[in-house]
Amino acid sequence: MGDRASWEVLANWPVLEKAPLRATPASFVADDCRLGAMFHEHTSGTTGTSLDLWWSRDTVRAWYALFEARWRRWYGVSRHDRWAIIGGQLVTPVSRRRPPFWVWNPALHQLYLSAYHLAADLIPHYLRAMRHYRVRYVFAYPSALYALASAADPAEAKALRLEVAIANAEPVFEHQRDAIESTFGCPVRETYGMSEIVAAASECEARRLHSWPEVGIVEVLDDDIGLPAGRTGDLVGTGLVNADMPLIRYRVGDRGALDPDAGACLCGRTLPRLATLEGRIDDVLYTRDGRAVGRMDPVFKSRSPILEAQIVQDALDHIRLLVVPSADYSDADGAQVAERIRDRLGDVTVVVDTVPSIPRTANGKLRAVVCAIPADQRRLLGSAARRGS
Repeated sequence: MGDRASWEVLANWPVLEKAPLRATPASFVADDCRLGAMFHEHTSGTTGTSLDLWWSRDTVRAWYALFEARWRRWYGVSRHDRWAIIGGQLVTPVSRRRPPFWVWNPALHQLYLSAYHLAADLIPHYLRAMRHYRVRYVFAYPSALYALASAADPAEAKALRLEVAIANAEPVFEHQRDAIESTFGCPVRETYGMSEIVAAASECEARRLHSWPEVGIVEVLDDDIGLPAGRTGDLVGTGLVNADMPLIRYRVGDRGALDPDAGACLCGRTLPRLATLEGRIDDVLYTRDGRAVGRMDPVFKSRSPILEAQIVQDALDHIRLLVVPSADYSDADGAQVAERIRDRLGDVTVVVDTVPSIPRTANGKLRAVVCAIPADQRRLLGSAARRGS
């Protein structure tokens, strides 16, 4: 630091943006670490912007120990229980209309369910699979849980006797929570985290979102100036778990506020809390065959010379893919992403446009997925998707 400010004071460090982390990710790994001996994570994040991250074995163990303690034991379940996850990996081609749309992983006691076949007429197959494998809880995107709840027969859903529905990667809206809890007869618990492992949080039975201080130091900033608790701003985290790839004052891309109430929660826990959490709001896209697809970031998972991207749905059969290319980008790269979009949405036209930048929202967020179908039509499509028409 050129001004001789003490490195021991966190506020003296500059805020780390995603761009330099993406440009030279290996430079953030400690000098005494060998990349080949570490776990490599490649993720698009929630903005369509890819990141390369490395975790040591100790980091993986610590992270999953916390996962076990707070994302499972808080809710009365454990890694020994059978569970289902509704995820964004393509289990089978989207054109397939006959089950299975899932894979059973006996080593993890895990039923991996495709998020891309949640049409109303196919959801009974999902429920039968969950009953067959005797799953005790489900871990999923809120939009996927809501799609499942909206088309499920309540009696069949309650017969599963789920202990909890754990929501992750998207905000949980109240109408979604109400529908999921009513249909399955179990509580919904929201969780928060990211592959960069600089912040995490989990919801208690009092519906308060407790942050995990072991994972990172969380600040809320506005124009890089710290805000008091209760004020909403950019979430910035300093990771404490991954000492081999330490990210200091990293702007995670979400907005939120710390809880100004420093007293103990009604649940009895004294962990700090988040008062609000914004961001991670990917629009649901609609298909001709009555599906509502709530998560599209996996189309960006594989390596490609794309700096940023945005999927915009103008109509049921028309998608615009906006791409900010890097120097070695070619038309074939955009065509590959377009093909992965069609794999998930079916027979749609995907027009790829290269652009100098992706427009941000009023609070500075990049929306990776945008449904530009008018709101009144969108409501009708959502109703049709729930009815299976």
